[in-house]
Amino acid sequence: MAIDDSRTALLDAGERLIAERGVEVPLRDIAAAAGQRNNSAVHYYFDSRAGLVEAIVERRMNWLEDRRMHLLATHESDGTAHDLRTLVAMLVLPILELTGQRRVTHYGRFLEVVRAHPVIADIGRLAGADRAAVRIITTRLAAALAHLPPPRRRQRLETMATVMFALIADYERALETRLRTPAPESDAAEIVAMIVAMLTVPAR
Repeated sequence: MAIDDSRTALLDAGERLIAERGVEVPLRDIAAAAGQRNNSAVHYYFDSRAGLVEAIVERRMNWLEDRRMHLLATHESDGTAHDLRTLVAMLVLPILELTGQRRVTHYGRFLEVVRAHPVIADIGRLAGADRAAVRIITTRLAAALAHLPPPRRRQRLETMATVMFALIADYERALETRLRTPAPESDAAEIVAMIVAMLTVPAR
């Protein structure tokens, strides 16, 4: 197996097993699932468990960033790039597209698992806040919620990422267990609607 193939197999196996069994799944199990006879394969390619988790996040983030930049350009041209629902959709839809179009079946569950792990310094980084597209979207979301007191606005935006990961993880589980059949447009609209409702509920 070529080096690139071995690395990809470890990323695939790590994403799936961490999603199913948690961050502390034995690294030898990940190596075995990736077809590696060497139990130290994860250390060889990624130095550590933390390195593997970061590599899994980064691999998907690159594609998500490109997709969100494309969506931003599209919505800039039609004048909807500052609409709250559109902004939320630009965060949600690309992750659902990974599931539907690119057959990535565990990434939402992986994000849900690792979001609370010390490997990931904060929820903003996990959501891709260091990427230009996400930074633009979250800045505009904050502006759309400018009527809220700053602490409440910050709390809702931080909670939004947690809610988004949980809803997408539940969606993946429902598809895997055949509790629902895919209906990409309506499924995405429902997830976006729930997040928008959380963001816009009147402040007490």
